[in-house]
Amino acid sequence: MTITYLRDTAQQAGLSTEALPIRDIGWHPGLGRFVDSASRPMDTIMKLYPWESILADQFGPHALETMGSVQWIEPIWKMLWSNKALLAVLWEMYPGHELLLPAYLDGPRDMDSWVRKPLLGREGSNVTVKLSGITAEDTSGRYGDGGFVYQQYVDLAASGAARVVLGSWLVDGEPCGMGIREPDSYVTNNASRFVPHLFR
Repeated sequence: MTITYLRDTAQQAGLSTEALPIRDIGWHPGLGRFVDSASRPMDTIMKLYPWESILADQFGPHALETMGSVQWIEPIWKMLWSNKALLAVLWEMYPGHELLLPAYLDGPRDMDSWVRKPLLGREGSNVTVKLSGITAEDTSGRYGDGGFVYQQYVDLAASGAARVVLGSWLVDGEPCGMGIREPDSYVTNNASRFVPHLFR
């Protein structure tokens, strides 16, 4: 649905689009370009497939070769922000900062209540929540093979039985919207209630 929505907005803006399963994208060695199913060079590629998976694939090195000739949406630098090791790096750089929580890569250390998150996880998969040493929640998934970060647990704002997570959207440094997610458990996932808000 995300791809369908983005295609619709692009088409409304007058752009030509084509939806392709990633397995149907080819590589043309003579052109040094990715091509669609009709062997046409692709100038812009919007993908939901994670960058870390792309780079691990057979054609991953070709993606790096196209950085100057293809507009990638999302760009490769987003890999930095999607890796939760950044939480531990920020804590090491700015220990005690009021906008950060203690986070470590080598275990929970002296934290009594903490959350273990996969470094490259998504949608609330493979997350463990420990409260005073007792497991409060432990989710399954396919993201547990790439290492974990351990972060101090802090309860979210409550709304009845739900916990509330606020996310902000900025464009060029200006706030343009926010999203409110309400999970019924400790872990926010892709099934949590979500309401977007647009700032005009």
